[in-house]
Amino acid sequence: MKTLTSRRSFLRSLGTAGLVAPAFVRNLISAPPSSKVRLASFGANGMAWSDLNAHLAHPSIELVTVAEVDLDRLGKLTQRFPDNTVRVYQDWRRLLENEAKNIDAVTVGTPDHMHAPIGLSAMELGLHAYVQKPLAHDVFEVRKMSALAREKKLHTQMGIQIHSSGQYRTAVQLIQSGVIGKIREVHTWSSKKWGDSAPAPSEAHPVPSGLDWDNWLGVVDERPFVKGAYHPGNWRKRLDFGTGTFGDMGCHIYDPVVDALKLGSPLSVRSEGPAPNEWSWAVNAVIHYVFPGTEFCESKTVKVTWYDGDARPPEDVKALLEGQPLPEQGSVFIGTKGRMVLPHIDWPKFFPSADFKDFQYQRVEAGNHYAQFVDAILGGPATSANFDYSGILTETVLLGGLATFHPNTTLEWDAQKMRFKNLPDANERVRRRYRKGWEVASMDV
Repeated sequence: MKTLTSRRSFLRSLGTAGLVAPAFVRNLISAPPSSKVRLASFGANGMAWSDLNAHLAHPSIELVTVAEVDLDRLGKLTQRFPDNTVRVYQDWRRLLENEAKNIDAVTVGTPDHMHAPIGLSAMELGLHAYVQKPLAHDVFEVRKMSALAREKKLHTQMGIQIHSSGQYRTAVQLIQSGVIGKIREVHTWSSKKWGDSAPAPSEAHPVPSGLDWDNWLGVVDERPFVKGAYHPGNWRKRLDFGTGTFGDMGCHIYDPVVDALKLGSPLSVRSEGPAPNEWSWAVNAVIHYVFPGTEFCESKTVKVTWYDGDARPPEDVKALLEGQPLPEQGSVFIGTKGRMVLPHIDWPKFFPSADFKDFQYQRVEAGNHYAQFVDAILGGPATSANFDYSGILTETVLLGGLATFHPNTTLEWDAQKMRFKNLPDANERVRRRYRKGWEVASMDV
């Protein structure tokens, strides 16, 4: 195991090589071999590391460079690449400036608030993009990312890897085959609690030596570093950086609902849970959506409701499961011929028990969410969670977060104009403004 001293010496050598990015190195590898996809990772720990390792399992992936704002979180990378072959940057902007000609694709695994700034900047340079969920922090950002990917004809994939699991693929097929009839309504939930009712901290702490705090803040307004409040673990709770429980888990759990029913943008959204405070998201959300009905729905509209924290579907919905406990996270589809429970992540279960006693179904084989992205770049089939699909999914989830600022108010959504029709004040949160000096060109197009 490397000592702290040797590791930091190694990091310094990586940082120097990355920051200089000699022209002769760039020229040597500017033309990618047809059998290789040259990759840059934005982030080297947490989900970024998980995604990176999953992509590296593909034989045609070559990791070229990494941007990591906290040099003290590079341990896993240096252990896997101890020979200094991967160039490391603290500033993601310098990576794109120096390495764009040396790479073909990027993975973005930063906190939510930097998904769009990094993803858009990479796509502007013609780079294919794999971006963690939620696709972006704000609805406007999502719309821009989807549009730019189409304009540039780029291969994209959002990090909702369960989308490619056998469990979710099977559930989608079963719903669409009409096993429980036409769908009347859906209830979805997660027990996670990415929120905080405490007021914003007034103290400030020294910034850790390996962390570039200004770069971590990125497009968000300056503020003091507070130990334990943001980086590395609690940013999901904070309004400016994360998207709460719904943003974290909604993109997973709403995915098979949207996919199975082929839902588009919602007609309306209504929050009946607590509102966020000035600093953090709330927990125990109850968010009601109304969508235009599709061929898989009983009526012209269909209701889908989200619950998180301690909130759960009402007793009459629970009763449909005949005393079986709800999973900690998942969905229940209520159809004209029965009910299907889809745990996150497990195989579907069906009710009434008497009607489905002898029912057996064929399990759909899992796909490889990461290999899809690489294979698409190499000329294979299109990805299943590209930004055309995952953009609408993410917008839907983010609208739920916006609704929590206006409890007990039904917000009517105009997807084409990207605005709420009946409450102009709510539109202020559809798009945020980046702080001066951090603007992204395609956001102003």
